[in-house]
Amino acid sequence: MRSGHALVLFSGGQDSTTCLAWALEHFAHVETIGFDYGQRHQVELQARQEVLSALRAGFPQWRERLGEDHMIDLAVLGQISDTALTRDTAIVMDAAGLPNTFVPGRNLLFFQLAAAVGYRRGLHTLVGGMCETDFSGYPDCRDDTLKALQVAMSLGMGQRFTFETPLMWLDKADTWQLAHTLGGQALVDIVLEQSHTCYHGVRDTRHAWGYGCGTCPACTLRKAGYERWRATQA
Repeated sequence: MRSGHALVLFSGGQDSTTCLAWALEHFAHVETIGFDYGQRHQVELQARQEVLSALRAGFPQWRERLGEDHMIDLAVLGQISDTALTRDTAIVMDAAGLPNTFVPGRNLLFFQLAAAVGYRRGLHTLVGGMCETDFSGYPDCRDDTLKALQVAMSLGMGQRFTFETPLMWLDKADTWQLAHTLGGQALVDIVLEQSHTCYHGVRDTRHAWGYGCGTCPACTLRKAGYERWRATQA
């Protein structure tokens, strides 16, 4: 276990749940931060609390390291974003070749606000589940973007921040494997039962890979990764 403190950008989804477990394994003290930006899949905000409760109950070795959870009202982002994550509209590709689930500036704002909270609480390592290996093409999930942002944030805050992105070069099958490596089947079960990824907020349909509509981009990636990972376990 490393010394030091970390703040995890925690949505309650598969990726951020795995990153939270990774941080709990590597840091002495870990806090979490979430954002309510009027997302269509508001159910993820409830999933956050269920995942946190399940981690505390199921992993005594992590319980003492898991500190305060911070929820930020970021409704302004939903007000200025005309996307399929903040509006009841069909998910399609836009003229730039990106799915209209891309919320411009979302991760940039998330890290900026997380850095402000981290500055106040002495949490100078920020952990995010961004990935450019198995993703929807969002430019604010790319390694170059986050490296540049880390430099800008450290300069602008007058305090060195380190951004950790443990999933950056993993595909979704690798992400399932990382969860299993970190916490065995118990952690995989938390990801399956408590975490939420589906953009449509569907929680009444349980698939082998968890809950969701099964057709949105987030469900498609999660399902494909789970099936590839399970094939390696046979």
